[in-house]
Amino acid sequence: MGIFERYLSVWIGLSILLGVTLGLWQPDIFQLIAELEIAHVNIVVAVFIWVMIYPMMVQIDFSSIKDVGKNPKGLVLTIIINWFIKPFTMAALGWLFFNYLFADLVDPESAQEYIAGMILLGVAPCTAMVFVWSQLTKGDPNYTLVQVSVNDVIMIFAFAPISAFLLGVSDIQVPWETLLISVLLYVLLPLIAGVVTRRILNKNSNNIESNTDSANKSLDNLLATLKPWSVIGLLATVVLLFGFQANTIISEPQTIGLIAIPLMIQTYGIFIIAYLAAKWMKLPHNIAAPACLIGTSNFFELAVAVAISLFGLHSGAALATVVGVLVEVPVMLSLVYFINHTQNWFVKSE
Repeated sequence: MGIFERYLSVWIGLSILLGVTLGLWQPDIFQLIAELEIAHVNIVVAVFIWVMIYPMMVQIDFSSIKDVGKNPKGLVLTIIINWFIKPFTMAALGWLFFNYLFADLVDPESAQEYIAGMILLGVAPCTAMVFVWSQLTKGDPNYTLVQVSVNDVIMIFAFAPISAFLLGVSDIQVPWETLLISVLLYVLLPLIAGVVTRRILNKNSNNIESNTDSANKSLDNLLATLKPWSVIGLLATVVLLFGFQANTIISEPQTIGLIAIPLMIQTYGIFIIAYLAAKWMKLPHNIAAPACLIGTSNFFELAVAVAISLFGLHSGAALATVVGVLVEVPVMLSLVYFINHTQNWFVKSE
């Protein structure tokens, strides 16, 4: 794992400090950026999100879906955790903490937005960082590729309906048009761009000896070029979000901690459910590890983008999704450590 992934929480923390500082120092600049919208989509943030997401989508090889039958039990576990358990437990924790336990600490409108941000995180299973977690736990790379590909296909059709349902149950009304545009803009189009890029790389290798090796090398070179820009996109988005939220954060610093508590409980809780289920299903360790970790972590880039589109750059929903970024990496690294020290719980890896 590179220095960026290993110290992501540090970079996010520094970006938060920079964003708050700039937001207090130059509020007019952030106000100008906030006004650059088309159909409720902020142009600047959309560019940054695309810079983040595109390299991740290029990594995904949808031809791997043909191998879906090789490890069916692990994939079943992944799908159940991601789409039938995690979104609903995240929503339940949001309701519990912000409608009851923290009800006296936040105003009702902000509480609803924090719940909305948590729901959007819960409905977005991890796409990119799961490759890092899988590698750190010696997970099967082919299986990891299959599960990410399958989940991305499901996400195209399931993200909007589940999000709308849970938000509606929470008495948070959102325009379906904006939700569908967000899925189109931040899931479907980047996926298509990734597929097209891979095909172009493969086509350019047709006349070269050792086509597969040449295509893989071209892909690796492209990803190496794009990765720094992906990092810049993520950190710039965090700077913007916390710049917009600067006054709120300074006046209510406890808000970050309040949001982080249920997010941490959710992450550890989902992992326990998935890990025990994997042990009960007698999955090999190299399948159990990525199957559990993809359900535990989040596609926070998507959650951030949709929260901004639905509720605005200044919203509590956008703030909650960014806090999810801050919480996720140290928690996931602790789970990686745990997984690596419990390999004996599982049958020998295939």
